[in-house]
Amino acid sequence: MASPVIPPPAPAGERLDPEAVRGDFPVLHQEVNGRPLVYLDNAATSQTPVQVLDAISNYYRRDNANVHRGLHELSRRSTDAYEGARARVARWLGTDDAAEIIWTRGATEAINLVAHSWGLAHLEEGDEILLTEVEHHSNLVPWQMVARRTGARLRYLELDEHGQLELEPLAEILSGGRVKIAAVSHVSNALGTINPVAEIVGQVHSAGGVVLVDGAQGAAHAPVNVAELGADFYVCSGHKMCGPTGIGVLWGRRELLEEMPPYQGGGEMIDEVERDHSTWADLPHKFEAGTPNIAGAVAMAAALEYLEALGPERILAHEQHLVSRTLDALREIPGVRLFGPPDPAHRAGVVSFTMKGAHPHDIATILDSEGVAIRAGHHCAQLVMKRYGVSATARASFYLYNTDQEVDRLVAGLASVQEIFG
Repeated sequence: MASPVIPPPAPAGERLDPEAVRGDFPVLHQEVNGRPLVYLDNAATSQTPVQVLDAISNYYRRDNANVHRGLHELSRRSTDAYEGARARVARWLGTDDAAEIIWTRGATEAINLVAHSWGLAHLEEGDEILLTEVEHHSNLVPWQMVARRTGARLRYLELDEHGQLELEPLAEILSGGRVKIAAVSHVSNALGTINPVAEIVGQVHSAGGVVLVDGAQGAAHAPVNVAELGADFYVCSGHKMCGPTGIGVLWGRRELLEEMPPYQGGGEMIDEVERDHSTWADLPHKFEAGTPNIAGAVAMAAALEYLEALGPERILAHEQHLVSRTLDALREIPGVRLFGPPDPAHRAGVVSFTMKGAHPHDIATILDSEGVAIRAGHHCAQLVMKRYGVSATARASFYLYNTDQEVDRLVAGLASVQEIFG
């Protein structure tokens, strides 16, 4: 399969130019309600460049076949592309062991895999699971389910008024020696907060626990090295990082994955099958029952090639520039309440806010009438909403192709909201 064409790397220190990459994203070049589209819903799903679309198309046009067991040429090509994609993800996450990369349908399935495979095997009554108020429901509900089945207790790190985790109580929580696992997001989808993951990991490890990091918002917006983070598990989703939906990744330390039982049964994940029992395949296949999303894996690898060429550090710096511009503008609008860290250096590309007198759904509807796409609601983070006494916020979220002019379009749209709701 031909390699997708990716943009050349920019010189070190050069600022990311969103105009230089916008041509790679066909969906951005359309009108919505008679206005050029401004897409500011990237925390929900990012857009997909032609290089990734071509990778999907080329796979289905030339190489489509099932992987691993086939002896014919198409199956060999498909297997090479699929396993090559696994190795590409391993490099992106900073591990040289591709067998530690488990393909899943997304970050949600990856968290459920750990919660049910590791959690049910290791947790019992009296043990504790450490979570935070800032978690997406995908990193809360699975642990609630496991706690209910095992008798483990849920503990929480709280948020301060600026949307950052209060770490002072962590030592006391860990002092009892009962926290067996902590699950924490790398970056908050609701607030944009970049959490102090390495510090949390260090303290939890010192107390004998393991740590899962939800990187659905992290891996797309900042450099990730699981060895430097010190995490035991890290999860991410393709559709948050210029890839397709329906594909994601669990990375886990080999020694933990080796001892975990399979999450699902079926083809591919077995070694031998007898009438009354089976034995399991080696990593990573033990956790990949059934026909995988081969095209999704190939496309995710193409997306990582694209992001690598642009530079994760430059992408984050560009997002923080847009966040700074947005925060400065929104602070000048009467009745706007901002959520999350006031310093853009502590955020990825998310700005959540409310406006006095206007429900977030009304804000999003009026902006949509002007061609500006944002999200409104609780963002699958109801504990965050409860912490700040609101039912919902409006959320603008930025990515590598957003521009200063699009921030200005957002601000102009909010002026229309003010006119309507006074």
